[in-house]
Amino acid sequence: MKILSWNVNGLRAAHRKGNWDEFLKLDADIFCLQETKAEPEQLPDEVRELKGYFSYFSSSKTRKGYSGTAIYSKIEPERVIYGMNKEEFNQEGRLITAYFKDFILLCVYFPNGGGGEERLKYKLDFYDLFLEYADALSKEGVGPVIFCGDVNTAHEEIDLARPKENEKNTGFLPEEREWLDEVIRHGYVDTYRHFNPNKVGAYSYWDMKTKARDRNVGWRIDYFFASQSAMPRVKDVFILNDVYGSDHCPVGIELR
Repeated sequence: MKILSWNVNGLRAAHRKGNWDEFLKLDADIFCLQETKAEPEQLPDEVRELKGYFSYFSSSKTRKGYSGTAIYSKIEPERVIYGMNKEEFNQEGRLITAYFKDFILLCVYFPNGGGGEERLKYKLDFYDLFLEYADALSKEGVGPVIFCGDVNTAHEEIDLARPKENEKNTGFLPEEREWLDEVIRHGYVDTYRHFNPNKVGAYSYWDMKTKARDRNVGWRIDYFFASQSAMPRVKDVFILNDVYGSDHCPVGIELR
């Protein structure tokens, strides 16, 4: 089973520019999208109801054209949940949980901490609530948890091109990175680093304004985390940096 995650930076734009069709040629069993920036009724029919897939969308309730997540799956989930257990963190359409037969998949678009102290606090509070939520799912005994998406933080210096220059910038602040340490302490595995512990230059996001992708001055902020019990099933992980259409590229995982 192949699962792909992509911060598409506008699903309508990706479709309009032709990048969506190219992405679909990757033929994943499950596509997880972040930053869709659209409500379902705003999408063309062929995008909203993708042939051969069950489709699920969570859109921002606060403003249109902002945030949002989606899951397309060839396998119908047994159950789908939108958001977490605190409504204040469910207004931006950032989380979809899909229960499958032997694992639980979370597609999540974590907040960016830019824009001042209030927004950074919102990000950190979202982080903490999400980890509680994921842990609660793990304890249900239904199956291991796999969560993917744009975490909006690079974990270690190896995960961005210019760590020293970004030590005081959101996305690489000590408190943001500490949360990723906490995720690992809770038993979740950064699947890409598990298979590629020393690989440098492996990024999933590049600033478009400075054409950073041309120089590979990037950040690895898109992840697949998996419960320890899921790791025997993880056959392969990858970053598809040759796929264009967003300031992010897709990342993926293949399960046995």
